[in-house]
Amino acid sequence: MSELKINGNIRQFTLPLSVADLVEQLGYAGKRIAVERNGEIVPKSQHAVTQLAEGDCLEVVVAVGGG
Repeated sequence: MSELKINGNIRQFTLPLSVADLVEQLGYAGKRIAVERNGEIVPKSQHAVTQLAEGDCLEVVVAVGGG
């Protein structure tokens, strides 16, 4: 198991894991989200090919609509 920091919380996952895999495991698949990895935004087009590594720090933000 490897540790990733997600939105300030340490969580354990089995690597290898892509950003797309993580999004699915967190239950955000199909939702409008933004993912930042180690201070840099990961474009949605790169989610499937961006591999995560032990100790990565991620911020996942879900877009909320409304008025």
